[in-house]
Amino acid sequence: MDSKQIAGEKAVEYVQDGMLVGLGTGSTVYWTIVALAELVKKGLDIKGVPTSKSTETLAEDLGIPLVNLSSVNHLDLTIDGADEVNPKFELIKGGGGALLREKMVASISQRLLIVIDESKYVRHLGAFPLPVEIVPFGWEMTSKQISRLGCNPTLRAKENSPFITDNGNYILDCYFEKIQSPYKLNHTLNMIPGVVENGLFVHMADTIVMGNRSGNVEILNK
Repeated sequence: MDSKQIAGEKAVEYVQDGMLVGLGTGSTVYWTIVALAELVKKGLDIKGVPTSKSTETLAEDLGIPLVNLSSVNHLDLTIDGADEVNPKFELIKGGGGALLREKMVASISQRLLIVIDESKYVRHLGAFPLPVEIVPFGWEMTSKQISRLGCNPTLRAKENSPFITDNGNYILDCYFEKIQSPYKLNHTLNMIPGVVENGLFVHMADTIVMGNRSGNVEILNK
């Protein structure tokens, strides 16, 4: 069985009747959503809050009841993926382009559970380019300011045009190679005018569910 599928399906064991659940975005949490839909068919009573239009469409197609983020004050649990996770439970997210909504949902969750395969578990963040969501207006200026932090920002493209997020923004993929202080960089980036949000998730994750090639799942708790 695929290591992403193993991790994604294991995560549903943390979902209980009556929960409000944040539904993440990506290839690993896809398996969580599929497994959750099966439980819903069997009577599990939950409501989901999607972190992207793609997740919303998937959950609706599979019959998971959804509610709008604006209608809730907190979530019991959010299950999401990550592009990199270090031993301090600091994350890089946003490879799929949903980082802003993912961070909004995670910020009101009592517990953030991250599902990954073992290739995403790294000693230092930064080999994966850090996604930074920016407003299209004057984006070149924003990119120049970000580059002064020691990275090489590249405007994400899709079919020869700028990639557009669900919120109508652009994404810069920023190559830092090695991020020394994720906490500090998270704050510094978000102080730059034109930056909407960045893919560093610091002091947010509580549990990591990691699938490996041998077919086992490792659970890491903060």
